[in-house]
Amino acid sequence: MLNIIFMGTPDFAVATLEALLGWPGGQVVAVVTAPDRPAGRGRQLQASAVKAAAAGHGLPVLQPTNLKSPDFQAELRSYGADLQVVVAFRMLPEAVWAMPRLGSINIHASLLPQYRGAAPINWALIRGETETGVSSFFLRHEIDTGDLIFQDRVAIAPEDDFGTLYTKLKHAGALLARRSVEALAAGTAPSLPQQMGGDLRPAPKIQKETGRLDFTQSAVDLVNLVRGLAPTPAAFAPLPDGHILKIFRAGALPAGSEEAPGTWATDGRRYLRVRAADGWLDLLDVQAEGKKRLGVEEFLRGNKVI
Repeated sequence: MLNIIFMGTPDFAVATLEALLGWPGGQVVAVVTAPDRPAGRGRQLQASAVKAAAAGHGLPVLQPTNLKSPDFQAELRSYGADLQVVVAFRMLPEAVWAMPRLGSINIHASLLPQYRGAAPINWALIRGETETGVSSFFLRHEIDTGDLIFQDRVAIAPEDDFGTLYTKLKHAGALLARRSVEALAAGTAPSLPQQMGGDLRPAPKIQKETGRLDFTQSAVDLVNLVRGLAPTPAAFAPLPDGHILKIFRAGALPAGSEEAPGTWATDGRRYLRVRAADGWLDLLDVQAEGKKRLGVEEFLRGNKVI
């Protein structure tokens, strides 16, 4: 029976932890997650989603602030792990990822080597991909570059946004993790170098300005940016009066006239559109500053845009 240490922090990682807890071939002996952080208006300390899940199963939880700390590494070593499984955690020093006899594996939400980085789900949507997936791989020095174990493909539907694709990949990653751990336990897991040819698309961290809509781009590109950032952190644009409007869902429409990019149009009741480079961005779900998210017709009933 394999002794497994699980490392992860957000909700995305919880499904994998649950899948490993249900595997009869091993046992999760400890969980490593981020320290509790202040959150909400009261800035009360809040546990990570992984810590909450681990506590529900009575698992030991380690929350190091310094992964290079000798005390932390000694405590980690005391669990005698055969394998570490990492999902949406931090970059590990070699002394940590090389500690177990089978090493450490990571579950990444892309078909590596595409979309290496912190935000693979967002960028697959922003780039208009119709397929993505999940990859399991062995950790090594350079982030997201280790030899592949398995990959599973996941279709991206036209209606998918970050929220729905996140859920699909969260569950696909959990299934992949279990299959990978089973293969490692059986001694049948492949170790395949990542193929580095062609156009490699990165997935850097999403910054606030990533979401600012540039209406000199095509309408389809703007729709994809909206999808890639919905429901959070959300794409945005200034209204004609300068107030910021968040946009959660939009469509692309052809242009029948020659308005300049950035021109706003509405009938005040049913539609709100902005001229893009090659057509109109048709806004469908929006949120004014300090207000709740609304369908565009409801939004127009309470807001004069032009």
